Amino acid sequence: MSSAPSPFFHPQPQQVLDDSIQSPSYSQDSNSPSQHHFDSMDSTGTTIRYSTSGMTDVVNPTLGLFTPQSSYPYSLRKRRPCCTKDEDLFPITAATADETPQPTMKKFKLESVSPGEARKDFSIEDEPVKVESKTESANNTDQEDHINRLPDELLLKVFSFLPDKSLLACCSVSYRFHQVSNSQEVWKELYLSLYDYRMPLSHPAHGQFEFGEQVPIRGGNYNPWKESHRQLHNGVHVMKEPRSNCRAVKYRCFDQIEKAQAFLEEDEYREKLIFLHTGVHEPIDTILINTDVQIIGASDSGDITSSVILEGTKNTTVTFTDGSANAYFGFITVRFRADPTIRQQQPQMIQQGQQQMTHFYSILVTDKDAMPYIERCDITSKVGNGAAICVKKNAAPKVKFIIFDLSKILYLQFKYCTVLDCENVGIYITEHATGHFEHCEIARNTLAGIWVKNHANPYFRKCQIHSGKDVGVFTFEHGQGYFERCNIHSNRISGIEVKNSANPVVIRCDVHHGYTGGIYVHERGRGQFMENRIYANAYAGIWITSHSDPTIRKNEIFTGQQGGVYIFGEGRGLIEQNNIYGNALAGIQIRSQSDPIVRLNKIHNGLHGGIYVHEKGRGLIEENEVYANTLAGIWVTTGSSPILRKNRIHSGKQVGVYFYDQGHGLLEENDIFNHLYSGVQIRTGSNPKITRNKIWGGQNGGILVYNGGKGCLE
Repeated sequence: MSSAPSPFFHPQPQQVLDDSIQSPSYSQDSNSPSQHHFDSMDSTGTTIRYSTSGMTDVVNPTLGLFTPQSSYPYSLRKRRPCCTKDEDLFPITAATADETPQPTMKKFKLESVSPGEARKDFSIEDEPVKVESKTESANNTDQEDHINRLPDELLLKVFSFLPDKSLLACCSVSYRFHQVSNSQEVWKELYLSLYDYRMPLSHPAHGQFEFGEQVPIRGGNYNPWKESHRQLHNGVHVMKEPRSNCRAVKYRCFDQIEKAQAFLEEDEYREKLIFLHTGVHEPIDTILINTDVQIIGASDSGDITSSVILEGTKNTTVTFTDGSANAYFGFITVRFRADPTIRQQQPQMIQQGQQQMTHFYSILVTDKDAMPYIERCDITSKVGNGAAICVKKNAAPKVKFIIFDLSKILYLQFKYCTVLDCENVGIYITEHATGHFEHCEIARNTLAGIWVKNHANPYFRKCQIHSGKDVGVFTFEHGQGYFERCNIHSNRISGIEVKNSANPVVIRCDVHHGYTGGIYVHERGRGQFMENRIYANAYAGIWITSHSDPTIRKNEIFTGQQGGVYIFGEGRGLIEQNNIYGNALAGIQIRSQSDPIVRLNKIHNGLHGGIYVHEKGRGLIEENEVYANTLAGIWVTTGSSPILRKNRIHSGKQVGVYFYDQGHGLLEENDIFNHLYSGVQIRTGSNPKITRNKIWGGQNGGILVYNGGKGCLE
């Protein structure tokens, strides 16, 4: 054995000094590769053997054997050697009683320079290297070929049983899996099994839902079913019967909406989204909503709203309170149908004086921070002591497209909803409440379609308010409201009624075919009525009485079965810039000490007179154009004394201005011409003052005074 390390390794069998004791480090199997080693002596004279196995051995001076020693305090992970299946990875040895387990020793990698030679320096093995045999490579290739040979139909069938997370995982397996698992057919089937919708439902933000295939902003293969599912997958489901579909059971399903609410309240990080599926859902008690939960109907029917029904029988069906500022409620029929015991108990309690009658509602929105968004709901109430919708105590909902049988904006909005066939009022808004009601239908209610009182100030836009058995819109007791582009028609009493200091704004609405009048303002009612079309009502288009003082501006008032504007009972008001024509009676009638301002109007082609002032009526009538009426342009009679100034009164089929039966007043700076009779007639005790007028073109003279008529002409 050499005294210095040799630069080369010489493979040779390992020598054993004692046959009875065999070191495990030097045992060698006949089938294993030969191990290389060399010996060296340190400065103390101790012989050290170095081996290619990465181990060092020290000569035991007592036994004369090489004892394995660890030269390194740590070990690297094992590397699979390059061997066949029949080769042993490591030699099997037996340990003696004198030996103790040794720590795993660090291995070195020998880079061969030539056969039988090796470099002296060793490199540490950092990463394992997988060496694949030809057999394994062939097997893997065969497996890939088998998968690639599978038809798309078979893969689609397999994928149709997977939930969404597994489908997404398939996208990462291979390019072919990515293509097939992203198929619209697969995602459509999953989407339909969960949500029942016939079309993709876009949910881009909280409280926003829209059906239809949305156009992608970026290019690429856009899958609307997958995108819709991605936006909706956090929702929980409320179903009358559990699903048998294995894919649907992966999601949270409940049989009561109260249970779904409780589940969402426990997880504050989960999106509060509830899908209420097809069927009639009867809550245990009132559904109380005081969070920003989103509840939307889900059905495969073409009419989702009519297929998803939420019905209360013992108490108000749904109540929104503080905290519901961003709540959403849509595509659901909500109704209250009183239990027979409730109908019997209420009258008995009132007769016994025990309590006042309890009111029940289909939807109640109350308190300042109650600002839900209610969309495309059908709302009705089948009880005589309660409205379909009640909004009170500073609540401010948004209602859009609602049908009422009896609308990010920080107030209640109802949108595309209906309120029909209620046994009481359709919508009741009170106590400073507001709200936005858009594209709603309110019809066939026993009492008024809408009640607004106690300083409530809602906004109604593009609503259909019709066929009520009472008034269409009733504002009273300081109620307000803004009504824009609404269609109010076919109500049994007036289309709009204003009383008790109420002050609504009605703009660009159609008020027509009422069984009585169009707009009725009384008992000190006010209001602004602008740019409306008021026509074909059974009585006058507008009634103003009992100290009421509304503003009637820029309206079209025509083809009424009686008069256009009727002011009586000490009524007042500003009647300005209106187009009044084709009415059966006078365009404007002023009587019984009423005193309005009538100016800048066009009053023409009436089947009666233009303006009729009688029974001590007064008023300032100036700068109007009155023409082509069947009877007199202006009649003044029975103790009336209006001021007629700067009007153009012409082309009448009878008299221009007619004073009779003690008609008085001031006729000043008017232009009166081209009448079939005289321009002015004064008779039977009438005594007007006529000054600075132009009176010409009358076929029966300018001014005709007869039968005790008087007057001052200058």
